[in-house]
Amino acid sequence: MSSSGVSFIETKLELSSLLRDLCDCGVLTEENVSILSSSSSRVHPLIVIAEKQFDHGLKPNRKLDMEALLGWLGEQVEQPLYQIDPLKIDVGAIAEVMSFAFAQRHKILAVEVTDDAVVVASAEPYIRVWENNLEHVLRKPIRRVLVDPRDIERYTTEFYTMARSVEGARAKGQAQGVPPGNLEQMLELGKLKEPDANDQHIVNIVDWLLQYAFEQRASDIHIEPRREVGNVRFRIDGILYSVYELPAQVASAVTSRFKILGRMDVAERRRPQDGRLKTRTPDDVEVELRLSTLPTALGEKLVMRIFDPEVLLKGFEDLGLANEDLERWKNMTDQGNGIVLVTGPTGSGKTTTLYSTLKKLATSEVNVCTIEDPIEMVEPSFNQMQVQPSIDLDFADGVRALLRQDPDIIMVGEIRDLETAEMAVQAALTGHLVISTLHTNDSPRAITRLLELGVSPYLIKATLRGVMAQRLVRTLCPACKEEGELDVAVWKELVQPWKFPPPEKVYKPVGCLECRNTGYRGRQGLYEVMVMNEKIQELIGGESIDMDRLRNQAMKGGMRNLRLSGATKIASGETTIEEVLRVTPAVGN
Repeated sequence: MSSSGVSFIETKLELSSLLRDLCDCGVLTEENVSILSSSSSRVHPLIVIAEKQFDHGLKPNRKLDMEALLGWLGEQVEQPLYQIDPLKIDVGAIAEVMSFAFAQRHKILAVEVTDDAVVVASAEPYIRVWENNLEHVLRKPIRRVLVDPRDIERYTTEFYTMARSVEGARAKGQAQGVPPGNLEQMLELGKLKEPDANDQHIVNIVDWLLQYAFEQRASDIHIEPRREVGNVRFRIDGILYSVYELPAQVASAVTSRFKILGRMDVAERRRPQDGRLKTRTPDDVEVELRLSTLPTALGEKLVMRIFDPEVLLKGFEDLGLANEDLERWKNMTDQGNGIVLVTGPTGSGKTTTLYSTLKKLATSEVNVCTIEDPIEMVEPSFNQMQVQPSIDLDFADGVRALLRQDPDIIMVGEIRDLETAEMAVQAALTGHLVISTLHTNDSPRAITRLLELGVSPYLIKATLRGVMAQRLVRTLCPACKEEGELDVAVWKELVQPWKFPPPEKVYKPVGCLECRNTGYRGRQGLYEVMVMNEKIQELIGGESIDMDRLRNQAMKGGMRNLRLSGATKIASGETTIEEVLRVTPAVGN
């Protein structure tokens, strides 16, 4: 940097000298400098410049945002740029490195702690007065990194508040409370105590977990008991990430807090329970969570499914269902009667497809009724009923009751047994449209599954309108994906035995701040839509079916299997071969 700039030791970054250095390097123009030269804001100069979004003088088509600004500054001072990812921060460890007062005073934050060094983030690269003191106390070398000054201010408060809440809850748990239901700790009841679930420290921890789950686009929160700790994990874009390790008794209290919020029996830890709660994100968006507990040898495990309220507002194109597949699906569901099935494993997006479909069909002229286990999302335009095993209300009884409610469309959460299947068939034969789900690998196997349940072949031929299998595949981050090389052998494995020409371009994941360095951001559906026709019906004649013939006939009728559906996503640059192979079954499996 220039001698007139801010290259003096122990000198804070100043707007005027920073602007001059950026201009001298060609990053900014004189006109840009003149716009900001009269600014006298107390805001950090990096924020002032980044918010203007000037064109980057050295990089065409790039704005001088915070990332670009820090990248340039890092090159000048030889300090790497760092993105604070809350999911990768050991909050307890970094809070022990320095006090909150010390971190606030020097506007620094420890972000990584290893046996060999401590990584400390700062937005003031020339302030070094704290380094020797900290190295002396820690007896470890300090490695400095540059971060967004807004992140320093935000995360310093949040991380230390979280650490204080965990420590406060742990300390209270040692003094009072009830021992958690951990079978391995039955002989040391005096050792671990659970703090009060309504304690302010526990409330703070719960708020923190929910806040970060919403910010990180998590679909599920897992709180898993272990011998000494409770693991907190988030599922993001289908992948589980470890977030935090809570002391065992604190994790148990957090689980109890969620059970209270979900109106569950807090005292009952021997039976699985289900509950739900409604809350709001920091952006004031209403969100529903479905809670499920499971008693384990080490305590009570809690999983919370977060339902995106915007799912019901999304079109099929947003979900990845488009073109011929969308037309076939609409033709199947627009018929006034019959059975339409959606298949796939847990977490493949079946519920989203069902709700989106019902939302389109639920006009003022029709009566849409559902029987679910449990009700995933409450939608005012549906009449929703929940399975209640405790009073012998199962799917079959639910359908039987719904048939007396003058329905036009019935959604059955899942066909699990012959009785439910027979009631669905009965409803379809009496002029109703029945939409439901099955757990099968692909669309053709839905027919064999119905036969295995005991449904007669002639009834399947008379009522089944079509089947759609689906999977969710991670999509490439649009901000950082780059063109890659196609592995022809892997491509042939993906599309065999059908000839599907390789794309001219394929893209690979890179990783950036937008996608938390994963290379992927968001998910879309892969679909396999099989429409019943006379040729397929001819193959349904007995207890066993030639699956190869059935699958080939479905392909001749226009069905694309899941891997070919994935191939089109690869060709359009939306995902990768590796991702499609990961989520889709091989043909015939």
